[in-house]
Amino acid sequence: MNVITKTVSLPDGRTISIETGKVAKQTDGSVVLRMGNTVLLATVCAAKDAVPGTDFMPLQVDYKEQYSAAGRFPGGFTKREGKSGDNEILTSRLVDRVLRPLFPSNYHAEVYVQIMLLSADGVDQPDALAGFAASAAMACSDIPFECPISEVRVARINGEYVINPTFEQMKDADMDIMVGASAENIMMVEGEMKEVSEQDMIGALKAAMAAIKPMCELQTELSKELGTDVKREYCHEVNDEELREQLRKETYDKCYAIAESGDHDKKSREEAFDKILSDFQEAYDAAHTDLTAEELDEKHAEMVRYYADVMRDSMRRCILDEGKRLDGRKTTDIRPIWCEVSPLPMPHGSSIFTRGETQSLSTCTLGTKMDEKLVDDVLERGYQRFLLHYNFPPFCTGEAKAQRGVGRREIGHGHLAWRGLKGQIPEDFPYTVRLVSQILESNGSSSMATVCAGTLALMDAGVPMKAPVSGIAMGLIKNPGEEKYAVLSDILGDEDHLGDMDFKTTGTLNGLTATQMDIKCDGLSFEILEKALMQAKEGREHILKCMMETISEPRKELKPQVPRIVQIEIPKEFIGAVIGPGGKIIQQMQEDTGATITIDEADGVGKVQVSAPNKDAIDAALGKIKAIVAIPEVGEVYEGTVRSIMPYGCFVEIMPGKDGLLHISEIDWKRLETVEEAGIKEGDKIKVKLMEIDPKTGKYKLSHRVLLEKPEGYVERERRPRGERGDRGERRPRREGGERRDGRRENREHREPRDFNDSLDHNNDF
Repeated sequence: MNVITKTVSLPDGRTISIETGKVAKQTDGSVVLRMGNTVLLATVCAAKDAVPGTDFMPLQVDYKEQYSAAGRFPGGFTKREGKSGDNEILTSRLVDRVLRPLFPSNYHAEVYVQIMLLSADGVDQPDALAGFAASAAMACSDIPFECPISEVRVARINGEYVINPTFEQMKDADMDIMVGASAENIMMVEGEMKEVSEQDMIGALKAAMAAIKPMCELQTELSKELGTDVKREYCHEVNDEELREQLRKETYDKCYAIAESGDHDKKSREEAFDKILSDFQEAYDAAHTDLTAEELDEKHAEMVRYYADVMRDSMRRCILDEGKRLDGRKTTDIRPIWCEVSPLPMPHGSSIFTRGETQSLSTCTLGTKMDEKLVDDVLERGYQRFLLHYNFPPFCTGEAKAQRGVGRREIGHGHLAWRGLKGQIPEDFPYTVRLVSQILESNGSSSMATVCAGTLALMDAGVPMKAPVSGIAMGLIKNPGEEKYAVLSDILGDEDHLGDMDFKTTGTLNGLTATQMDIKCDGLSFEILEKALMQAKEGREHILKCMMETISEPRKELKPQVPRIVQIEIPKEFIGAVIGPGGKIIQQMQEDTGATITIDEADGVGKVQVSAPNKDAIDAALGKIKAIVAIPEVGEVYEGTVRSIMPYGCFVEIMPGKDGLLHISEIDWKRLETVEEAGIKEGDKIKVKLMEIDPKTGKYKLSHRVLLEKPEGYVERERRPRGERGDRGERRPRREGGERRDGRRENREHREPRDFNDSLDHNNDF
């Protein structure tokens, strides 16, 4: 067993080790990555040959977290890991987006990368290590791959950039970004931040590059030591160079003319480009009648590949040489925008945001604490009170196909929009908020349209956002070996597909709130990156201005159909009193008032949320809660309920859960032999005054007679003083039945009863 271990240090001295040759040896490449008590296994397997007809890179990346890694059982009935959760899908996408561009363009064999979290103590964040582990597994294999990469998380904590911070450190961070890069070039960026500047963002990227470079160098050393720096040979494409040249010669000028004209919408432009290819294919078929139908089909498949390169080159040259884009815009122009709020009558908030041929219909729903989303991941357990769901039906691009379940793309795009908006929801806003973005048209960034439409829907619903947010997608055209480049604002779908960068930013007027960047070219300098960021800032501000013309601030009043919520705080010690044994009291309050009541303990107090369709129900519930948590005051008069009757008096509930003793002598000025003599029954209402609170027991002494007029000539009976008992010595034990040791028996039946007023002197039972 040839086990090789390599170690790399982070800037703060912590280490990450890579080990190969010990486990999963039947894969093409596998490594075990360790950082502290966090352990990941990454494996890669690739087919030897491509599936015939495949003209893309069939890469599948799966990141899975085992509950056993944290010593936990999975939830649900089956008690085993199921389909990937959102967190696992998002981590898989982060790795995929860095690896995919580095496979050769003519390599089409299926490649499967699997990363498993095997151990975690909740200190280090494993998603930041997944890209490093996956690339190291690739380095241990002979699968064709351009160069090693790695990923790190960068957080800014107290003004300092920290690489791969712990969960605990993240609590103080105002920036959280994931950066994937090779030793020389940034490949991917994604993250969120609290309205930071573009210069701060660039500083974080530089810190990431400094940490990633030694990780890439380690993988190069490992590959050479294993002998996997020599990659396998493959032949997944058969090319006809003569046909390639002929097609370029006959179609390039026609494609350039369409790119230059700028007078086509998406559909007509697609039709125009398709016609050029179909005309060429018809002419080719007519000139090659000697070829069989099968041979012509093969040639047509090759033509499709070659024609994609022609379209790409013609579009790029038109932008670089003439500054003209496919729809006629200049590089900094934003497509026409129109917005509308409240297009739908019943949702709590709704909006339509349209930018060019991209359109989002977004709705906002406000709910109670009961509507929060439970998050039960391996390393994260809690609740989310702001949700954003993004849907991309096939009809939005004119495709005739059925809509399936939510895919990785929808989860990723929705997550980016969620990160861009979530920091602007006030922490003390009592509602649970759900945004849903339905993409009705798409030709450009629909995730950024979701951010804009989401902001409008939130403001339409009356959510008091800290600041409105807008978003924009930027592109880049830069040919290898050329100094000339162009940064494109508000890119089209074709510009995303044929360009070198898809760079999305969201932000307020004060700074960035989220970003996502995928780069397909080599050598993106920080100068170009800064230009893209500043151009994006201008574009975002223009879009935000258009949005504010529709609705400039959140509505002051919630719509009538929104459930009303009031939030109060109560002392921690009263939480149990409000809930009651087995939830009896809180359930009864909800039944009596029709309100929904929830209680949480946080920051040493009880946070109570009361929600109901109308104000009367909320007021009734609040009144009951305040009565429970109120502290009775000596001298105050209360209207109580008689809860039980005893021979010596009755117990009266003066506040919910607070009973006091109304002694028989305090019911009336006249002497009573029984409580019933006063006409008092269980359940009766009676006014009482709180006379005293026992300092030791906290029991309440009540009086009703002090609220009655004192009879004329009434004289308070003088209470007999207690006599001095002196030292009685040791008391002798009694026998059974009350018999004394001297054989005499007590006659209790004829003992003189003491007055209740006398007993009060010796037994204050209240």
